[in-house]
Amino acid sequence: MKVAICDDERSERQLLCKYVEEWAAGKGLRAEVRCFDSAESFLFAWEDEKDYGILILDIEMGSMNGMELAQKIRERDSDIPILFVTGYVEYMQFGYDVKALHYLMKPIDREKFFTVLDRLPAEQKDAEKILLQTEEGNVSLPPGDIWYVEADGHRCALYTQGAVMVSKEGISSIEKQLEGYDFIVKCHRSYLVNLQHVSVVLKEELVLDDQRKVPLSRNLRKAAHDAFIRFYARGQ
Repeated sequence: MKVAICDDERSERQLLCKYVEEWAAGKGLRAEVRCFDSAESFLFAWEDEKDYGILILDIEMGSMNGMELAQKIRERDSDIPILFVTGYVEYMQFGYDVKALHYLMKPIDREKFFTVLDRLPAEQKDAEKILLQTEEGNVSLPPGDIWYVEADGHRCALYTQGAVMVSKEGISSIEKQLEGYDFIVKCHRSYLVNLQHVSVVLKEELVLDDQRKVPLSRNLRKAAHDAFIRFYARGQ
């Protein structure tokens, strides 16, 4: 999911970026966040990159404000979700003119921000899925729904919260599809695990939130442990 943040205050850009990444991680999404310090700099980049899933715009910015930027965007894109963040309540009435997703007052409340992002259209949030070839046909699955993957000969089983899907592909093929999702980690030659669902890292196994256990090999122990620490440190 590609997100644009346009705000002329560096501290606000950093905070919003942090919130977006925390929200995306909690939903099992991969967020690519681009930050811009002016409306003009965003418009310049937008000429070549119009694949954003949401625009988060400050209103009070330099020579072109966020509302003027939104109007220019709406001249060429009537659907992209726009979220305004500002310290000025008087602009709220104009949000309807550009079909804004929502309007949040600064300082931004983290939980309210998450609630607004939850309202994004399903196709925006679930755009990234992997394709599984199963006996029943092709199945698409968001990576965040996977708890762990277990190799089974030339096939593999993908475990979710309440189901198991058997893929006709081997674990190496699934691992390749999951490249780039830093919450998916190889913990054993026959297992991949989703760090979002790991509660405890032990010497020879990982304990999941529902108490299921996944083997942890000696050779991959340090890498898995370090990945676990990095992943959860981001959310602090």
